Amino acid sequence: MESSEYGPQYDAIRPGGFLAYAPLRTTKDHFNVTENEVYYAVGDRESLLLTMISYVTWCHVAPAWPSKFDPTSPNSTIKLENVIQYFRASSFALASPAYNNTLARTSISDTRDSTPLPEAMEHSPFRKCIDEVTENALAIVNKPPDHRLSGILISVFFSTGFFVIVALAYMLCAIFCILLAIRKWLWSGPLSYLSKLKERMFPDPEIKRREMEAIKEARRREISYESYP
Repeated sequence: MESSEYGPQYDAIRPGGFLAYAPLRTTKDHFNVTENEVYYAVGDRESLLLTMISYVTWCHVAPAWPSKFDPTSPNSTIKLENVIQYFRASSFALASPAYNNTLARTSISDTRDSTPLPEAMEHSPFRKCIDEVTENALAIVNKPPDHRLSGILISVFFSTGFFVIVALAYMLCAIFCILLAIRKWLWSGPLSYLSKLKERMFPDPEIKRREMEAIKEARRREISYESYP
């Protein structure tokens, strides 16, 4: 926990998000626990969120939202000596304030010399449940990318795009043909009738003048014929 690999300065680049912790509590309805039997899961935020689902499902843990954790803070709820078990290459841990490993801050690397767990904690069904769930539910690595799936998605995308373009082209042609038909109907029907009605109601002055001259000329011929002896 006190390694230079950890600290708030690395929160932006840490896989899984910032370092966090979440309390793990249950009730006497499911396990024979005391009020003070509480554990803490410590790890990156995303791993805590995903593992919390399994804790709630299998160990009847009360759901808890991860809180930001700074292992270098002197006021931290969890200290290095409180860690019961490390998981996933020491990137995830289970801790309890009721446990104090006096050798945690020494250079001794043999875990067999660590302070034993209290007997109640050692035989606690609740702790054993949390241990088992953490071992089985904690994500180890990300799934490698499936290149076959990528190829399928690309093929589906391009094939779908081709059919969409063809469908749009047919749709535009159909709309164009419908507009031409409507235009033809308008010119041969209502618009033609309106044009003729307009000519009757508002005739062209030049045409009207010619018609009047023709009528006068015809009348003049009739008069000249009638006046012939």
